[in-house]
Amino acid sequence: MLPAIGKVDRSSFDRIIYPRLGKKDNTVLIGPRHGVDAAAIELPDGSVMVVKEDPTFGLPVLMPHFGWAIVHICASDVACLGVKPKYLSISLLLPPGTSSDTLESIWKEVDEECDKLGIAIIGGHTGSYPGIAYPLNGGCTVIGLGKKSQLTPASNAKPGDRLIMTKGPAIEATGILACQAEEELSEAIGVELTEKGKDYFFQMTVIKDALTAAPNAHAMHDATEGGLLNGIYEIAAASNTGVTVYEDKIIVPPEVKEICDYFNIDPLVSVSEGTLLIAARPEKASQIIDDLKNEQITAWDIGEITSGERVFVRKNGTREELKPVSIDPFWAAYFSTLEEN
Repeated sequence: MLPAIGKVDRSSFDRIIYPRLGKKDNTVLIGPRHGVDAAAIELPDGSVMVVKEDPTFGLPVLMPHFGWAIVHICASDVACLGVKPKYLSISLLLPPGTSSDTLESIWKEVDEECDKLGIAIIGGHTGSYPGIAYPLNGGCTVIGLGKKSQLTPASNAKPGDRLIMTKGPAIEATGILACQAEEELSEAIGVELTEKGKDYFFQMTVIKDALTAAPNAHAMHDATEGGLLNGIYEIAAASNTGVTVYEDKIIVPPEVKEICDYFNIDPLVSVSEGTLLIAARPEKASQIIDDLKNEQITAWDIGEITSGERVFVRKNGTREELKPVSIDPFWAAYFSTLEEN
């Protein structure tokens, strides 16, 4: 049985998808794998093309800034491979009866964000179809061009690397839940913390994080579904390494803790688009953190890549096996807000 919501589970991917990838082609440097954010294809001149395709689910809370979310969520995965996003193509699917004002609002934002990021819109498809409840990015493809030496896939972490986290955990969960449940959260935890939580919406991007860290990084990965701990597991699994991560080094801001506590979800395993994980040599780690700080991006060293086991060390010193997250608790929390409304 597939998950009711969200990405297909690891076992189904391994059983159904991974064995069936069409014709083998040696120019595919990076293809479909767990934890790897985009594909990389070697071009005849020796350069590489990085390609990412992603949908964006039309959550009602996203609608005021749906265009922003489409561009940043997809372009972030190209940046995670160390290459600047350059081209975008999109399939924008709309419910029947969608007003031209709604389409114009979404498209204007897509255009503005692409212009800011230096991305050219090169094509796609836009139309209205039955069975769609909200505007849906049915598939946005972002392409970047670079050199093979620039690539920083999650599969490239090395034993001895330090593990760096930007911004903190549960970025996406915090931002979306704060916006969706603003009224009840304001009453429960206070207006100040709720407003801070809402600000996380526009942190759901790692484009600047990744392009800043890339020159000194081995591997990078955006912690999306399953959150921070799942993202760390995916790096270790993709790289065939061990990892040790320390709970007491993971900063959980008060607004993140309060919002996650209110919905009874663990911030360490809740969707966190916007949290970049970086593996880098020890002598490069402090440089990366300083460079990120200069871009007003907070970052912390939270562990190390090892040749041993995959371990999560709790604050009390207990060592737990780090495992993949099968169900992201965010979805149940999010849909509970819709039921109440």
